[in-house]
Amino acid sequence: MTERPEIKGAQPRLEPNMDDPDGFYEQLLAAHEGLAEEASFELNVRLLMLLANQVGDRDILARCIELARDAGPGPG
Repeated sequence: MTERPEIKGAQPRLEPNMDDPDGFYEQLLAAHEGLAEEASFELNVRLLMLLANQVGDRDILARCIELARDAGPGPG
C-alpha cells in the first residue's frame, strides 16, 4: 500500500471503543431485515455518511478507507 502524503500521520483508533459491540451488530442486522438489496445498500451508505460526520476528521476518514480496502478481498 502506498500512503498518500496528506494522510501519512492520520491515526484512526483501532482498539475496541464501543460498549456492547455484539448488540450493535444485532441492531445493524435487524435494520437490514426485509430490505431489498438496493435498499440495504442505501441504508449502509446513509449510515456511513452519518458516522463519517461524527468522526469529522477527513484525514482519519481517508486512512480508514485505506485500512478497510486493504483488509478486504482482493480484486475479483
